[in-house]
Amino acid sequence: MQKPSHHILVCNSFRMSGTPQGVCAKEGSGPLLQYLQEELDDHNLNDVAVACTSCLKVCDRGPIIVVHPENWWFGRMNSEEAVDAVIQSIEKGTPDPQYLIT
Repeated sequence: MQKPSHHILVCNSFRMSGTPQGVCAKEGSGPLLQYLQEELDDHNLNDVAVACTSCLKVCDRGPIIVVHPENWWFGRMNSEEAVDAVIQSIEKGTPDPQYLIT
């Protein structure tokens, strides 16, 4: 396996302490994972890895997606349009300011 060009982390709000799941899971981060993977495939971005994470502690802006190696943090990822903006950011090499957490 080759090292991926990008790694997308999707907060799934799992908390080791056992406290209830936070905003990201409640706002639909799980179902968006399938859409994200399908769109990456449709855009021939086969060298991009996707993984779920535990709570990223930015609940007030969730759901959260992080893109590495750029370390772009995107918030309010609760629609297909938002996920499309992340994919376009990877393709263009510039983060979409509408969703970027600064």
